[in-house]
Amino acid sequence: MSWGSELWDQFDNLEKHTQWGIEFVEKYTKFVKERSEIETSYAKQIRNLSKKYQPKKNSREEEESKYTFCRAFLTSLNELNDYAGQHEVIAENLTSQIISELSRYMQELKAERKSHFHDGRKAQQHIESSWKQLESCKRRFERDCKEADRAQQYFEKMDADINVTKADVEKARQQAQMRHQMAADSKSDYSSYLQKFNQEQNDHYYTIIPNIFQKLQDMEEKRIERIGVCMKTFADVDRQVLPIVGKCLDEMTKAAESIEPKTDSKQVVESYKSGFEPPGDVEFEDYGQPMKRTASDTSLSNPREGKEKPTGKTKGKLWPFIKNKNKSPKQHKEPLSHRLNDFMTSKPKMHCLRSLRRGLSLKLITLNSHVRNLIEGSGPEDFSHLPPEQRRKKLQGKLDELNKDIQKEMDQRDALTKMKDVYVKNPQMGDPASVDPRLLEIGQNIEKLQFEVQKFEGWLAEVEERMPSKSDTHRRSGIYETQNNTTVSNNCAQDRERPLSSPDGSYTEEQNSETQVKANTHPIPTSSTPEFDDEFDDEETLPTIGTCKALYPFEGHNEGTISVAEGELLYVIEEDKGDGWTRVRRNEDEEGYVPTSYVEVFLETNAKDS
Repeated sequence: MSWGSELWDQFDNLEKHTQWGIEFVEKYTKFVKERSEIETSYAKQIRNLSKKYQPKKNSREEEESKYTFCRAFLTSLNELNDYAGQHEVIAENLTSQIISELSRYMQELKAERKSHFHDGRKAQQHIESSWKQLESCKRRFERDCKEADRAQQYFEKMDADINVTKADVEKARQQAQMRHQMAADSKSDYSSYLQKFNQEQNDHYYTIIPNIFQKLQDMEEKRIERIGVCMKTFADVDRQVLPIVGKCLDEMTKAAESIEPKTDSKQVVESYKSGFEPPGDVEFEDYGQPMKRTASDTSLSNPREGKEKPTGKTKGKLWPFIKNKNKSPKQHKEPLSHRLNDFMTSKPKMHCLRSLRRGLSLKLITLNSHVRNLIEGSGPEDFSHLPPEQRRKKLQGKLDELNKDIQKEMDQRDALTKMKDVYVKNPQMGDPASVDPRLLEIGQNIEKLQFEVQKFEGWLAEVEERMPSKSDTHRRSGIYETQNNTTVSNNCAQDRERPLSSPDGSYTEEQNSETQVKANTHPIPTSSTPEFDDEFDDEETLPTIGTCKALYPFEGHNEGTISVAEGELLYVIEEDKGDGWTRVRRNEDEEGYVPTSYVEVFLETNAKDS
């Protein structure tokens, strides 16, 4: 059905209809815009919710991370954050693919509609002007005919009257002939203009208007088609994120299924086990005897009233059940001034200037540590306020942290040493002497950390000796051994046999100056390792630890990333470190990072075991 042939007389209605079509496009654009704003607001609220319930960075977080249900909840929060990101993607795609496109198309549509109706109005005005001219010619022809009739009647009347002169009759005859000539001319003009008007009217209603209406019909059909495409895109934008949303939900389900009630209940035992033995039997006290009653070994009365007991088994075990459970019988509060005096008045043996300087440094380090603990109320540095089992775990954890710090410092030292060798071989790349200050600083850091390790090892040995069962002595930690420096490892082993500190934290023995000499002979790096590792990536290729398959296409625009196609197989050279990125290699020259959620990783057996 063509608008030109069927709606030739509906110009005004078509104008209203096409205007309504443009208003509908504007309404749909507003609808999509509000949907985009809802998605953005929803994503923001989801992110805020996830952030609100993220565990705080304190000691409580470390305790909570030991339980499977807490780890599952943390995983769910992280996946919920990714889920919110997909709603942000929906909002961005709606804006770029629909709102922007419709806004631009709407401007074009308005301009095209205006042009077509301008042409239509122009044609309409032309045919109306022609019709007015035709009416004017018709009225003039009618007027001339009437004037000719009156002139003819007047001539005939004058000719019949015998009293009228011959001159008057002739004059009336000439007037009648002139009027007849004017009527004939008007008739000729009217006839010719009528023929012209009919031709223009035929062109108007069968050619000009149909063409304009056909253009309007095409414009309207394109508008409707564009609306349909946008509605399809509206659904596709949601469908595109469904795989990743589904993966987020699958990870939440997997996290929920990883909860192990038995494991968590065992963890409660590990977290709160005191290491004390249950109280022994209470001895019978015979009040019927006339002798003077004495306090029994197991009496809960004031220990100052009883006699001193060599073993005192039960008395030492009853303190967890006293009202104030936060204090151990062995621990008493000391004023801060007393503690400072104890540290400043202790006199370790020092036989040389280097030992004196090192001893003063250790004094200041230990003093600052104790003062900080006393001010913050975090308890003594040796965790002596805790039960034996919990104290042993805290000391073991502290040793593990110190060993990790030592390894980190050693890695920095190795990287800087390697960079210094490159500078020596290639002076144009840098000055080797510029690395020495940082190497010296890191050497001092390693030395301080080794002192801390020896101190905590002494406390750990004391705790394990006092434990009822010594089957866990294999848990003691040694100095972190490294393959790069056997000298430091041997030195640490010697220091472990001869601790520098007593369990209460005061230093009683002389520090061997050999440690500092050896540490200074192995300078340590000064800057952060990632900057220097990048300079040696070309020299040493990372080994392959597995393979992966791309689940979705990824365009790596940022520096350090690599683009992958869906279904592509790649080699994995570095696992996800918790930041959401996995390092992969395509061939010997192409490697980079891809989002972990975009690939399915298959690690080799030896990589998983390690």
